[in-house]
Amino acid sequence: MPYMLIRHKVQDYGKWKAAFDAHGATRKTSGSKGGRLLRNAEDPNELVILFEWDDVKKARQFAQSDDLRKAMQGAGVIGKPDVHFLEEVERPTA
Repeated sequence: MPYMLIRHKVQDYGKWKAAFDAHGATRKTSGSKGGRLLRNAEDPNELVILFEWDDVKKARQFAQSDDLRKAMQGAGVIGKPDVHFLEEVERPTA
């Protein structure tokens, strides 16, 4: 299963979250299978998102799309996000 990991800061979590939720259908159409949204315990405006994706090529296309860039700008993402493409190799039990 391919994954896409994104880490970025936002100006305002509430504004960002509304835009993130509104962009969900686009992610799904692009191959996202959902994921996890995490916030830094010391800085609630620093986020880490781990998405499962159906195909790493589609995940890369989505990450490089003008649509995502515009959505992130409108949502108040600060600076350039860190984006990584990962492949699961194991799920440790503890």
